[in-house]
Amino acid sequence: MDPHSLKKLNAEREARRAAVLVTNLDDGRDRVICEGDEVAGALGQAVAAGLRSGRSGLVEADGTQFFLNVHLPPPRLVVIGAVHISQALTPMAKIAGFDVEIIDPRTAFATPERFPDVPLLAEWPQDVLEKHPFDPYTAVAALTHDPKIDDPALVSALQTGCFYVGALGSRKTHAKRLDRLTAAGLSEDMLARIHAPIGVDIGAASPAEIAVAVLAEIIAAFRRRGLADKREGKAA
Repeated sequence: MDPHSLKKLNAEREARRAAVLVTNLDDGRDRVICEGDEVAGALGQAVAAGLRSGRSGLVEADGTQFFLNVHLPPPRLVVIGAVHISQALTPMAKIAGFDVEIIDPRTAFATPERFPDVPLLAEWPQDVLEKHPFDPYTAVAALTHDPKIDDPALVSALQTGCFYVGALGSRKTHAKRLDRLTAAGLSEDMLARIHAPIGVDIGAASPAEIAVAVLAEIIAAFRRRGLADKREGKAA
């Protein structure tokens, strides 16, 4: 690998940004394509597909063979609220390959006994985020029903561009939430990114069923990221 490519790739990985090492198999030359870089034609389509799937492999574009070595940051799920849904959601998300952590300042709920083997931060979200900010490879699920806890996390998640932002609550509850977040200065486009009521509509009733619905929606958002923007761009 070219030393410049190695340096650039390591910098992207350190910053939790996605990148693809593209090697031309005809001449052996390589280059790093970062997520968001414009790449035309069949190669660009192959790179975009690799960034969504996370899979490396051989592709052919314009009569040339390339090997795409895809590097994605480990997807992270931050759950706001140490509630019953979280107890079911966190182990399932870990099995699905997500790094998981829970934030809840309510120490009566945020206990190691209720959440073994999960990073548990019994602090206010805004305090945690000063030290460990969200990023585009983070999903945020706000589950407390308490605006003092959920709202700061939602504001930060939307401003940061997290790939998924979901919030528990009825449509009536969400309407009030939108009023608060609008007053906090968030735009309509930002607010439209909130999945609420949270989760795929499977008629879920129990905390475990709701957790299944939430995880399914998170995985779909992760695998489809970037596609909506492209469709909107074509429509425009």
